[in-house]
Amino acid sequence: MRADGASGAKIFSLAVSRIVVKQPPKRVKHIPQRTCVGCRQTLAKQSLTRVVRTDTGVQIDLTGKLSGRGAYIHNQRSCWQAALKGKLANALKIDVTDEDRQKLMVFMQTLPETATQEEVLLAETSEE
Repeated sequence: MRADGASGAKIFSLAVSRIVVKQPPKRVKHIPQRTCVGCRQTLAKQSLTRVVRTDTGVQIDLTGKLSGRGAYIHNQRSCWQAALKGKLANALKIDVTDEDRQKLMVFMQTLPETATQEEVLLAETSEE
């Protein structure tokens, strides 16, 4: 006991209260963005088609995993036409051969003239 008559023990008062634990905000998943060579619009990577410069020439990379210098183009003919006029060769830093140009034009013919409704929605969500 101390000289003032108080013991050395401390008395704690317990207040009954509700403990609120803050949850960390939900993490938003990062969506990779790429620019279309044809129209220069930035969109989600998955909505664009990748064209790759390889040792054997230019290839269309639907998986997005081929090694080599790549460029991205919308899945619509207007962007492919603009890209084939010279923008693609500039992005890949090569001269596109006639054989490669034929391969790309055959692929271009399978594409729709304009973007599909699904691609438009995907583009709008990637801009947010």
